Amino acid sequence: MRSPATTRPPHEAQNPYLALLEAVAAAQASLVAQWMLAGFIHGVMNTDNMAISGETIDYGPCAFMEAYDPATVFSSIDHGGRYAYGNQPQIAQWNLARLAETLLPLIDETTDAAVAAATAVLEEFPSRFHASWTRGMRAKLGLAEASDDEGALFADLLALMHAQGVDFTSCFRALSAAARGDATAARALFADPAAFDAWAERWRLRLAPDSADAMDRVNPVYIARNHHVEEALAAATAGDLAPFERLLDGVVRPYD
Repeated sequence: MRSPATTRPPHEAQNPYLALLEAVAAAQASLVAQWMLAGFIHGVMNTDNMAISGETIDYGPCAFMEAYDPATVFSSIDHGGRYAYGNQPQIAQWNLARLAETLLPLIDETTDAAVAAATAVLEEFPSRFHASWTRGMRAKLGLAEASDDEGALFADLLALMHAQGVDFTSCFRALSAAARGDATAARALFADPAAFDAWAERWRLRLAPDSADAMDRVNPVYIARNHHVEEALAAATAGDLAPFERLLDGVVRPYD
């Protein structure tokens, strides 16, 4: 059962500091799910690089992943992969635990009660994240409705993409054409198209009617790829803003 604090502003809740922690956890679960669905890697998710508003700040060495690999990192100091793409949900939960520690004296004057209340909020984070990510994956794949086997459908596609080094953004966008009946572009991304064909046969059985247009609205054509960013920066430094303006035009209208 959800706490009443989740349905009203924190300052109106019976325990406003616990409600604040709940609201921040919910915002972070949604935010990190959006990152993962876009193939975005923050790069350095230190506690000081997270905002309680649920907005992305302090971009630093951030980037969009190209070939799908959960171990991808984009920070020269992240030698152990702490902030890798696939670790972002766990790091967000760890960071929330540090926030919770600072709020304990305000949540309850009894330490044990405060710890129990905060721990209950933190333990809900994985399910909050998973719910947001699942809704997003369902939209990206144009699925009609939730089902017991959708998790396997998601996992199997990502495993194929990982094994064959398939570009994250290009693959999901190409699935829109496949939903319209032309799988040429999607198949071309896989070194072993037969494996994709077997997965796609299962996927088509679950497609919502006229799903392709809706998929196009959540699967971008353009992302800020690193080599384009570097080219734009180099040209701008030399006084030529044209590459930057072309890149900007693409990323502000990524679905067109």
